[in-house]
Amino acid sequence: MLDEDVRLMLAFRDGDDAAFDALFERWAGKLLRFLERMVRNEAVAEELVQETFLRVHRARARYAPDAKFSTWLYTIASNVARNELRRPFRRAPHDSTDLEREEGRPLELAAEESPVDEIVNARREGAEVEAALQLLPERQRAALWLAAVEGLPYAEVAAALETSESSVKALVHRGRVALADQLANARAKLATPQKPFLIRGGAR
Repeated sequence: MLDEDVRLMLAFRDGDDAAFDALFERWAGKLLRFLERMVRNEAVAEELVQETFLRVHRARARYAPDAKFSTWLYTIASNVARNELRRPFRRAPHDSTDLEREEGRPLELAAEESPVDEIVNARREGAEVEAALQLLPERQRAALWLAAVEGLPYAEVAAALETSESSVKALVHRGRVALADQLANARAKLATPQKPFLIRGGAR
């Protein structure tokens, strides 16, 4: 039995425009959340959702259900986001991390009950988590979101990011550790008593 998304995409390939509209309704929200975390700009993310579905529209004639529709769609969205982030005016210091450096660093295992697991897996999007997430390198951010929030298996995340499953595991692990560290640091700063601000000088 065909997956519903695959069925809709095949119907669209065969000329059913309503099937495309149904796919957009099913996936636009998820893609927007993913792309917002990638490009850190809501307006740009909305444009990239449109760009992603434009590419889906253009690819309909050659679509083949060789992989899950979600994997195929996130591959397109990841490439669209990567292209946007590579523009000179969009480039940020953390976005320059490449896969080779990620794979070359030794893993430092964190405790299994890391607080970030509860935060991410419960889909809590508080201000602290959002701010910490945006500080992660591009590939860590994408892998962590797809695996921990969207719930994609590592194999699907690897296909979407066009890398190996072992690399995805490393990216997700490092993303969780970094996110936990950033949250802990942010909370420690909030817990530190602040000195009262004194206004020097009196009325003349």
